[in-house]
Order: sequence, then structure tokens, then C-alpha cells
Amino acid sequence: VQLQASGGGLVQAGDSLRLSCAASGRIFSSAVMGWFRQAPGKEREFVAAIRRNSGNTYYADSVKGRFTISRDGATLYLQMNSLKPEDTAVYYCAVSRTGLAYDWREYTYWGQGTLVTVSS
Repeated sequence: VQLQASGGGLVQAGDSLRLSCAASGRIFSSAVMGWFRQAPGKEREFVAAIRRNSGNTYYADSVKGRFTISRDGATLYLQMNSLKPEDTAVYYCAVSRTGLAYDWREYTYWGQGTLVTVSS
């Protein structure tokens, strides 16, 4: 499985941005696809995830109500609205073969990351 993330950029607080993650290779229907982010000097943290088979979605409290994860075929999206400076980070898409997990260590496949910078 290969993942290619894109869509990052520099925006102002309150703006919106949509990240995309193109997946190739065989991804089992039971897999979970997710977004993580890592700010400078901080550990990688869970942002959102979606189950491929059911479409159920899960969010970190810090982004709930502002971010929306979705999937269209082999492409994963993260719609980010009302962005805040604290959302600044490198965002990664990932795939877990073992089901829903909030720990990045449970994810097997990773994209290269795309930088989101939110200015105040």
C-alpha cells in the first residue's frame, strides 16, 4: 500500500483547507484509514479516522465539529474548517490493518506528510 498526501499550505486563522490522500495497492475492507499530525517538538497525535467498510468516523476532541474525514474510492480526505494556529503541523494519512486505533504505532502504512501552517 502506498499513500500520497497533498493539500497542505499556509492559511490564516478561520480559513479552510482540504487535505487529500491517494491510496494505491490492496487495502482490505476491514482496514481503518486515518489522519495524524505532528507539530514541532510534539508527538504525533490522532486527528480522525474512518472505517472503510462501515464509513464510521472518529475524531479527536480538539478537531471535533471543525474537521471532517471522508473517503471516495481510494482517496481519503480531511476537510478542515475554522482553522486555528494550534492546528499547525505536518499532517499524515495512514492505514491500520488491525482496526480502529488512536495510537500512531498501530498504523502500518503512512503517507509522506503535508505541512499545514495557520497564521494568527
